[in-house]
Amino acid sequence: MGVVIRAAVEQDRELVVRVLDEAFQDDPVSSWVFPGADYRRRTHHRLMAAFTDTVLAEGSIDLVEDGSACALWLSLPGGDAQGGDRDGGDRDGGTEPAGAGTGGAGTGRVARGAVRADDDRQDDQQDGRDAEAAVEAVGGQQDGEPDGPARMRDAVDPDNERVELIGRLTEGIHPEGRAHAYLWMIGVAPGHQGEGLGGALLAHRLEHCDRIGLPAYLEASSARSRRLYERLGFVDTGRPLDLPDGPRMWPMWREPRAHGQGAPSPVRA
Repeated sequence: MGVVIRAAVEQDRELVVRVLDEAFQDDPVSSWVFPGADYRRRTHHRLMAAFTDTVLAEGSIDLVEDGSACALWLSLPGGDAQGGDRDGGDRDGGTEPAGAGTGGAGTGRVARGAVRADDDRQDDQQDGRDAEAAVEAVGGQQDGEPDGPARMRDAVDPDNERVELIGRLTEGIHPEGRAHAYLWMIGVAPGHQGEGLGGALLAHRLEHCDRIGLPAYLEASSARSRRLYERLGFVDTGRPLDLPDGPRMWPMWREPRAHGQGAPSPVRA
């Protein structure tokens, strides 16, 4: 029986946050943004909550029916694709079809293609405030106000400059000029990694992109996920991004496949 995938709704918010938080606890980029395992366990979920709320409001989330994996996508227009205020991004930069991780940088890039989950977290009201602030951070800025990456930092972890820096760095490499689908993050729950769920999620969305002739973009956060994305038709867009004293990220682009070339084959993840 195939993997059943549906669109996530607001009621799935906490589930998506838990999956992303757990999936990315050991991700290279998440570990760079939130150094130290204890610190990451206490804080990382706030960023995942901010990303989840942003994409629920501005994009779409593909969710495996049993809640074991999810992928966060934004549809970006042509012209200034960066919007100047996005704060996250595909973090394969954490995202791996294999459920490892991929993160993005659209709004301040801390996303990948892996999976994470919830542990001890602050009360739901605080998570809600973080998410609301994050959505506002993506929505644009008024003259004299902090921009998206700065507002994301203020909402998630004010004393952590890397929350802001990752957004600025990924913004700087994001392609402009053509409308595209942006894989912000893709995550698979640790207990389900290696079952092909990440690959199924990617194939599901890329098939849609092929039908409508839409390119796709992501940032791979590990050499392994980069190889998996290459098998799905993604290619490097230029020089990789080396985070200061941190891991490397690879911006990758995929042109839609012409009708008759066949649907993308799921990658075991």
